[in-house]
Amino acid sequence: MQKKYNLIPLIDWYRAHQRPLPWRSSPTPYHVWISEIMLQQTRIEAVIPYYERFLAALPDVRALAEVDDERLMKLWEGLGYYSRARNLKKAAALLCNHYDGTLPADFEELRSLPGIGDYTAGAIASIAYGLPEPAVDGNVLRVYARLTACPDDVMSVKTRKAVTAALRELYPRGGNAGLLTQGLMELGENICIPNGEPRCKECPLNSQCQAYRTNTASQYPVRAPKKARRIEERTVFILRYAGKIAMRKRPAHGLLADLWELPALDGMADIDTIEAWLAACETSIETIKPCGQAKHIFTHVEWHMTGYDITCTTESPAFVWMDKDALAACAIPTAFKFYRAQF
Repeated sequence: MQKKYNLIPLIDWYRAHQRPLPWRSSPTPYHVWISEIMLQQTRIEAVIPYYERFLAALPDVRALAEVDDERLMKLWEGLGYYSRARNLKKAAALLCNHYDGTLPADFEELRSLPGIGDYTAGAIASIAYGLPEPAVDGNVLRVYARLTACPDDVMSVKTRKAVTAALRELYPRGGNAGLLTQGLMELGENICIPNGEPRCKECPLNSQCQAYRTNTASQYPVRAPKKARRIEERTVFILRYAGKIAMRKRPAHGLLADLWELPALDGMADIDTIEAWLAACETSIETIKPCGQAKHIFTHVEWHMTGYDITCTTESPAFVWMDKDALAACAIPTAFKFYRAQF
């Protein structure tokens, strides 16, 4: 992008058309940080109630640094990508130890905190502190690609860095920096949309847009083909005994790290395999019935699950057995939503 592009009309458009979102009413560094982390990979409409509950429970950096891990996971339950919540707490602890509980007004220092990448650092720097730092996400890349008819793969790190550098040259300081960041986001979410026809006639930048001029908006952004997700088959169990449900914690690293899950076996287990596994867990089947199939999609993998509801003969020491109150208090990933509804 060259300096011939004038983004002031976008700032004016945003002032007139911005949606009344809760984090916009009070764009403190903490509020911007929490909202931007939650909004990663998650729709705005889904984030709003989580954001409001989270701030009610953890109103500032110190409260976040001191929250119990189980409480934090419960507040995050259903948002997915739980490493985001863990990194929030890690960063909060560092902020309390080194920055007196305040996010620094410096892009590189923000970037050094756990869970904060270029995009989030740019959002905090520009929206909360008025610094001329872009926040380049998928929406902004799409706007840029159409505005400039960019032929480069927007999924590449090289392209993202080039877009960030080009936008930085156009950024103002002060309040307009935050308005420009949010205007670019809003434009990509509601006008220069990813699916369906972009609403080019309503765009404040259409007189400058190369794709609009040449009627080629549908050709941008350019993306390399995605790799196919890996499919994993799993057999999931609702194990019951004396009014309790068996749960276990996942490993401390990897997918859904350190979260509670229903016991499961890899692959499609037959009855002999199930019986042998339960015997190794020091229990056996009293009753068994199928409880349905479910699918859950992660970024790079799909779980195809087959479930069994089993009443056990004893309380196996291999699991943690929870009553209704305990189950209500623990964070269970959305992947198990279909089976949790059968508790």
